[in-house]
Amino acid sequence: MASHLQREIDKLKRKLLALSAVVEESLRQAFTAVERRDATLASEVIERDHEIDEIEVDVEEDCLKVLALYQPVARDLRFIIAVVKIDNELERIGDMAVNIAERAQQLAALPATPIPSELFVMAEKTQAMLERALDALVKSDTTLAKLVLVADDEVDDLYVDVIERLKDGIRRTPEALDALVTVFAVARYLERLADHATNVAEDVIYMNEGEIARHKKGIFEFDAAAAQGRDAAATGQAQDSATGEPH
Repeated sequence: MASHLQREIDKLKRKLLALSAVVEESLRQAFTAVERRDATLASEVIERDHEIDEIEVDVEEDCLKVLALYQPVARDLRFIIAVVKIDNELERIGDMAVNIAERAQQLAALPATPIPSELFVMAEKTQAMLERALDALVKSDTTLAKLVLVADDEVDDLYVDVIERLKDGIRRTPEALDALVTVFAVARYLERLADHATNVAEDVIYMNEGEIARHKKGIFEFDAAAAQGRDAAATGQAQDSATGEPH
């Protein structure tokens, strides 16, 4: 019985990782489509959405079968619950990628307008958050998951900066209103993407520790800052050892 359950859990992991790979690729292409104003690439993202939807439903159905057939408990039960929630978050991130791709199509049809550089920094940080959250899932690494929670504040700050830049752009070049409003929508989608990545990280924390992480960011910021400090110290020691310098 236990070996059968473990096989089903391993299969769920593989399917969830397959879904995450498709979602991450859609995001990358959506960001690139905005940057290049590439309507063709944006269409590819939109067309791929049905694949994400199909995998999401398949994973959820498998989770329900495992719950019914094996009645898992403790960590195995937390894993199944986390997979159901992460599965849903990934599908919603896929929807955000489609929304960004649609805005890219709109930008492609409008006169070229400078896009605030902070938007692309925001896109990079948002994608890094998702990658780190999924890495935390694969490695069952709670520390990585907590670092994602901290990064969400950085994206929020960048969002504020982008909005201020866009408002200033509208005042200076009102003829570019349509394009700047479209960019505003992209920034809003990125901010929401960061929230979804945070939700994935919180689900990883629940899976590993049995602790519901929502509304506890302050506690995890302290933990994550300490973890970052330890990582930096370890990196410095490794570099000193490599160069033969004394500590």
